[in-house]
Amino acid sequence: MWDLLIVGTGPAGVSAALTARARGLSFLWFGSRRLSDKVEKAERILNYPGLPRVTGRELRDAFLRQVDDLGIPIQQARVAAVYEMGGHYAVCAGPDFYEGRCLILATGVAAGGQIPGESRLLGKGVSCCATCDGELYRGRNIAVVCESQSLEEDVRFLQSVAGHVELFCTYAGGLADTPGCHKGRPQAIEGDDRVTGVRWADATLPVEGVFCLRETVAPQALLSGLAMENGHIQVDRAQRTNLPGCFAAGDCTGEPLQVSKAVGEGLTAALSAAEYLDQLPKKDTAE
Repeated sequence: MWDLLIVGTGPAGVSAALTARARGLSFLWFGSRRLSDKVEKAERILNYPGLPRVTGRELRDAFLRQVDDLGIPIQQARVAAVYEMGGHYAVCAGPDFYEGRCLILATGVAAGGQIPGESRLLGKGVSCCATCDGELYRGRNIAVVCESQSLEEDVRFLQSVAGHVELFCTYAGGLADTPGCHKGRPQAIEGDDRVTGVRWADATLPVEGVFCLRETVAPQALLSGLAMENGHIQVDRAQRTNLPGCFAAGDCTGEPLQVSKAVGEGLTAALSAAEYLDQLPKKDTAE
């Protein structure tokens, strides 16, 4: 049982991890060593204090050097789901589950938005986690919407358990070039209380489940019960969400979508997490 689980390696996640290390917390940090595509691709960042006209790549490299100098490891596994376990949290990353007494979500903003019907039918036939829910659809007809070639292992797993898979890919190459793959996203996910089909090219393809596989999972799909407003996680000034022991920071909490704002929120979230842990009964934690 770790003190803290941090999801996301953008500026908010970096700031949270640095602060958690400074406060002596035991923690796991999930994301990519590339840290943030958004930061890396920025031509110039003009408003970051002390670093005038720094390029996105230069700032990313400076963040990474600081993380490495402190020996903070990054768990390079995609987080597909987070579960509130009645007093602590469990993260599903790759094929494994990890548990922590509290949680910081620094997931950024999912690009491209959701498919019409996706949010309404989440947990009613719509899933974002092949590992978590794939076995529920053994032998059944499903649709899989894959938005990154890096997630094709999950697609192959679902193809191995389902009776039939209607595959949709939003990229070129890999499984997107296999016969029968639909190029693009479905127009909508259909159903009232449960998924009944997906709409494609003015026809409805009957399926019992839909798996939406993305590099970044929308927060409301990642953690059930999380309070949202206009697509962003609701937080207070201490970066607390509506779920005890769960904090959020960075772009996932809304505008302004700026590096300096994300760094400040990551710091605040980690300090709030440390305060929350101090108030809990003492338990054994991972080293």
